[in-house]
Amino acid sequence: MGTHRDGAPAKQLAREAGLPLPTAYHLLRTLTHEGYLRRENGVFLFGAAAERLTGGRQPVARPGVIVDSLARWAEAIGAPVYCALYREGEIEIIAVADTPAAPAVGEWASFRETGHAHALGQCLLAQLDERAREDHLDRHPVRQLTRYSVRDRATFLDRLGSMKRTEPVIERQEYALGTVCAAIPITVGPAVAAMAVSLPLDQEERLLAAVEQLRCEVTALLRSFVFSISI
Repeated sequence: MGTHRDGAPAKQLAREAGLPLPTAYHLLRTLTHEGYLRRENGVFLFGAAAERLTGGRQPVARPGVIVDSLARWAEAIGAPVYCALYREGEIEIIAVADTPAAPAVGEWASFRETGHAHALGQCLLAQLDERAREDHLDRHPVRQLTRYSVRDRATFLDRLGSMKRTEPVIERQEYALGTVCAAIPITVGPAVAAMAVSLPLDQEERLLAAVEQLRCEVTALLRSFVFSISI
């Protein structure tokens, strides 16, 4: 819903969520009954309950519950937290949370165009099939950003092929010197998504523990959300 400022019909939402239409109708009715959605002129929009989750702001593209969760995790973990999607052939950073003591990595080179060099992008591309990966790299070729970055397309594809879904994707100074990052895939229906944490190089020993803490937090959030809908 967050990607449709002017609302969307049930069939479109079902298609984008990868749900059978009857299931989508059931969820939409439930969410409407609970006040999270409302229906006007044949389309569904966010309702009052959803707006309360974001302090009265219309939750477009960055639902408040996700932004608030990232902010809480960044504070608890002591590291910046990032959330990204692979949508319509592009990498989209949809939310970032950091603290003054642990600032996020600055986007000095387009995150969208340099997915081969950062952990979020590598994690997203690892979830794609071979054809989608090749298409992405045709449009955004592999290029060396730092002396630690992958040097060519073949090497990068070999790396993606060797990644195990249950293990975090680790990137060390490939996007930004002095920074290490770890990302994990997020499974929500057919969506291709990932979350990550980053740390200064001199705190690298904290990286695995930080990303595992993030994994536990995300799992707990997804479980609570699923059960709250009462399918």
